[in-house]
Amino acid sequence: MYRMKVSFGPLVITAGICGFLSFAFLAISLGTEYWYIIEMNPVNMSDLEDLSSHSGLWSVSEGGGSLTVDYYSETELHMLNIHSAIVVVLPVSLLLLLFGGICGLVSSLARSPVLLIATASYFFICSQLTLCGVSLYIIYSYKALAETERLVGPEGLAYIHTSFGWSLGMAWLSYSLELLSGVLLLTAAQITKVQHSSPAIA
Repeated sequence: MYRMKVSFGPLVITAGICGFLSFAFLAISLGTEYWYIIEMNPVNMSDLEDLSSHSGLWSVSEGGGSLTVDYYSETELHMLNIHSAIVVVLPVSLLLLLFGGICGLVSSLARSPVLLIATASYFFICSQLTLCGVSLYIIYSYKALAETERLVGPEGLAYIHTSFGWSLGMAWLSYSLELLSGVLLLTAAQITKVQHSSPAIA
């Protein structure tokens, strides 16, 4: 029966590429302002002002202008607390990914099953932090939309279209690649275990 053989080298190289891309995608995601997009239907606009906007984790770009808020309600303060958690968790995940890349390189060069398993587990932890940050952002966005609807009523949102932007998509890609890196490193660890035990069996 034919059995496909997977080599250690291509596995760790692929894991390294996935790890690098996950870091790059998360960095791009954090640095861009297309996490959430609000588009106004032109038929509902009584003037020429562009009311469409898109936001990132750090700022909101609003139709060429800026908005300053001096007072926050209790609900808004609660959402700001959620937002504060997001802007801590995701940058921490990014920093951990950088350190994880170094660990992955060392464990691959050492061909140590223990180090490879530890690095894979490390990537799984990073992925959970990224997932937590992204999930919190989605919860935060839905709460913000619900609060806006409560204030202006459903008719006030009738001509407003909201959607998540490509920055959030990049964060999801980063999460997926972190998981894939962990799986590949676990597979590489299994290969090294087999290679180390083969002489003893012989």
